[in-house]
Amino acid sequence: MKLLTLNFLTCAIKTCKTDPSSFPLHPRDAELEIQEAEVNLPFLRNILPRLMWAELSVICRELGLPELPATPPTPEDLVEPSNANLNAALDDDETHTAPTEQEPSQTAKDLHRVLLETCIAEGKLVCGCCGHEYAVKEGVANFLLPGHLV
Repeated sequence: MKLLTLNFLTCAIKTCKTDPSSFPLHPRDAELEIQEAEVNLPFLRNILPRLMWAELSVICRELGLPELPATPPTPEDLVEPSNANLNAALDDDETHTAPTEQEPSQTAKDLHRVLLETCIAEGKLVCGCCGHEYAVKEGVANFLLPGHLV
């Protein structure tokens, strides 16, 4: 289960739906694994506005990952500055027709590592409101509730 997924999950118990402490679910006893993938700059640019940055920072802190900056990066922070200037200059050149490849910045690589490469292989996700634990096994969280909680 990628850490990005935790940005979209909340407790499934009805009484928790309206309580802000039910988001985010807090990882406990988590075994992390890294699944390397190529940095996808367009995806990172598009997901930035949808990230709950403060909650993502809490999750990273709880997992012992490197601390995130206090404020989310901007789309411009995701590209190496020298390439951004080069691309702008090339866009002004009428003879240039092929798009140039943008080089991801260290910020983009770090964000990609946290969101898309870091996965919870085993552990639990705990609701901050009711304390219910959702098991994570082989990278899949079980959100089926027992009958008495439905």
